[in-house]
Amino acid sequence: MTATETMPRDPYEVLGVSKSATADEINKAYRRLSKQYHPDRNPGDKEADAKYKEVQAANDLIGDETKRAQYDQFGYAGPQTGGFPGGGFTSSGGMPFDPAAASDLFGSMFGGGMGGGVDLNDLLGGGARKKARSRRRAESVESEVIVPFETAANGGTIAIEFGGQRIDVKLPAGISEGKKLRVPPEATGGAEVLLKVRIAPHPHFRREANDVYLDVPVSLSEAILGAKVDVPTLDGTKLTVTVPPGTSGGRKLRLRGKGIAGGDQYLVFRVEVPTGAVDDESRKLIEEFARRNPQQVRANAPFA
Repeated sequence: MTATETMPRDPYEVLGVSKSATADEINKAYRRLSKQYHPDRNPGDKEADAKYKEVQAANDLIGDETKRAQYDQFGYAGPQTGGFPGGGFTSSGGMPFDPAAASDLFGSMFGGGMGGGVDLNDLLGGGARKKARSRRRAESVESEVIVPFETAANGGTIAIEFGGQRIDVKLPAGISEGKKLRVPPEATGGAEVLLKVRIAPHPHFRREANDVYLDVPVSLSEAILGAKVDVPTLDGTKLTVTVPPGTSGGRKLRLRGKGIAGGDQYLVFRVEVPTGAVDDESRKLIEEFARRNPQQVRANAPFA
């Protein structure tokens, strides 16, 4: 770090945790702040974007046991911290990926701890630059990228920013959480980048392997008498499906081939009963219905 650069904030301070915080406490603080300052929640807010990147970098440093131990012992001048990046790489649409190990690539390429703003290129001329390029080619940078749910399911392209340039990365349909993507070295100027996929949650769908599930609310009368309802599918279309008469809450209906990469989509029906007070006439009708249609719903329950 040169004399003109500003010392970054303490990562514990950034995440709002004590130096004795457990890994779980650090992870909870990171997830809360990452959600709070996420670009999707704060479009166009440069201050929130800066805080988001700061949170990512803080977690990169103390969320890793090895890096945390080095930082606790040596601070930012430690032999392997390589500085504390204030920024980060981003994917298209403001989707960030955490610059894990990137500090080793872009920080102190010869071990750090030089102090005083010494420039190795000034001392060694082009030799240091050649060594840096050689090391850059040999480095394997592993980081994370947050992928939209639909893109992970249907396949597509995301754009990341690396070394000041935009790189398009193709995702196959059905890519799963934790899968690693290799960015060709020719696209990064010699560095081999591995992107670990993190899939953003969807507001409606949830995924289990290649199947997707969707909760579908139905009224009491629809559950008893049956009905036709419109439901969305993962490819963006809507289908009209039949709710069978006598549908209980939790019953599933399968839509073949409407899941991920040949998987299925399951509709999970949730019966919604009226809330609030019931008028006298309605109460009488329900009581009459119960009399005419007696049920022993707990007769076969495990606790019966």
